Amino acid sequence: MATATVNYSSNTTITMDLANLGTSSTFLAGRESSQIDNTSNKYMDCTVSGFISVGTTPTANTVIAVYVWGADTSLATTPLDVLDGTDSAETLTNTGILNALRLGASIAVPAATSDVQYIVLPFSVASLFGGVMPKFWGLFVSHNTGVALRNNAVNTNSFDFVGIKYDVA
Repeated sequence: MATATVNYSSNTTITMDLANLGTSSTFLAGRESSQIDNTSNKYMDCTVSGFISVGTTPTANTVIAVYVWGADTSLATTPLDVLDGTDSAETLTNTGILNALRLGASIAVPAATSDVQYIVLPFSVASLFGGVMPKFWGLFVSHNTGVALRNNAVNTNSFDFVGIKYDVA
């Protein structure tokens, strides 16, 4: 009888510079990561985790949203609205585009406390797409905290992922 063994990749940094990312009351303005190409590794799933730090005196009871996009073709070839698979600040055309993305994490900012680093607990990318990993994927981060995200090395903003494969023997 065949048995499956779970294998995890090492942590891989997701290229995304969130320093000084401005606020967006509609969540349409934010930052996209560089795209991750899953056509070679063919991971069955990936878990994403990270840290996001707010700036000086954020508005209480606001949110930092981490969205995930997925595509069958590279966004360098076929952009998704303004998302082109490169680490850059972007403003989505409308809420219809935002609604096409998947919400991977929503981080509550409960108080107006400056320089707090929030943990983004691991979430599954495949689960956001019906249990199947997209060929290409990436992140889009937006927030409505009323201030720019932190921009120094004390409280960093970073994401990484771990790829998951199942070997059957």
